[in-house]
Amino acid sequence: QVQLVESGGGLVQAGGSLRLSCAASGRTFSNYAAAWFRQAPGKERDFVAAINQGGGMSYYGDSVKGRFTVSKDNTKNTVYLRMNSLKPEDTAVYYCAADSTAFYSGLYYRPREYRYWGQGTQVTVSS
Repeated sequence: QVQLVESGGGLVQAGGSLRLSCAASGRTFSNYAAAWFRQAPGKERDFVAAINQGGGMSYYGDSVKGRFTVSKDNTKNTVYLRMNSLKPEDTAVYYCAADSTAFYSGLYYRPREYRYWGQGTQVTVSS
C-alpha cells in the first residue's frame, strides 16, 4: 500500500503561482511513477502531468504545457507540481496518483493506470 497526501492548494489570482506537494508513505516511492490529475465540478478527471520512477521523464497535458512543471524527490518521498501563469480554467480539485507500472504501458495519462490516489486539494484561480 502507498498512502498519498496532497497539500499546497488554495486561492490565487489569475497569473499567479502555486506549488502542490504530494507526500507518499508506505512503500519505496522510487519504485513508483506519479501523476497529477484534476477534476472540475461536473467534468471528468483530466490528466495534468506524469513523471516516471526516477524523475527523469515527464509528460504534460496540452492545456498546461509550458506553465506547469512536475518533479519528484525520492529522498523525500514527495512529488511536486509547480503551477505558473495560472488561469481561471485551472480551477479544480487536484489529485496525486501513483503506480509502479503506469509508464510501462505508455498510458500514463489514463486515471485507470494508477492504483493509489490522494484525497485531493482544491485550487481556485480568480479572474
